[in-house]
Amino acid sequence: MNAMLVESSKKIAELEEKLRKSGMNVKSYEKRILALNETIETQNAEIAELKKTIESKNTSLAEYGVKVKALNSNIQQQSDTINYKQKVIVAKTDKLNTAHFTLGTFKKLKEQGILSREGAILGLGGGKAIQGNFDTKYFTDVDIRITKTIPLNVKKAVLISEHPSSSYKLVEEKGQIAYLQIENPEEFWRISKYAVIQVK
Repeated sequence: MNAMLVESSKKIAELEEKLRKSGMNVKSYEKRILALNETIETQNAEIAELKKTIESKNTSLAEYGVKVKALNSNIQQQSDTINYKQKVIVAKTDKLNTAHFTLGTFKKLKEQGILSREGAILGLGGGKAIQGNFDTKYFTDVDIRITKTIPLNVKKAVLISEHPSSSYKLVEEKGQIAYLQIENPEEFWRISKYAVIQVK
């Protein structure tokens, strides 16, 4: 009996020791759990703050997107305007630098309504005059910046339209007038952008 009591006392002491140790382990786990809970709460707060920051940045990005779209639209409109104005400038420059010439016998030029006899009596005498309302379809267009010669290849040629004599010359080759040489284009086309050449 005493032996059993001693044995039981020993077991109780062992159990109390284990219980005491397990109580310390529970407290240690409780402290760890508390610390983990605090860390989780801190991280949740940081995540919530990050979400707010992201939402704010998303709003800013959306606003910037709208601004960029408006700027791109404005740039496109300005580009279209510039392109249109450049085309207008090119067209006006081309028009300013376009001249016209026609050549033919007096009979042909008269039939086309380009020439007439001024001051003629019964169809005789009188000077040659350019009609004021001639049809431009009988004329060839030339760019005065490029065109320096007008090919003729005829026996005789007379410039009927008004052009300073110092601005051009009729060049002869192989017994005929080969071409009209424009010496000074700006001066040649200054009075009239229409050159009428009578040939034979």
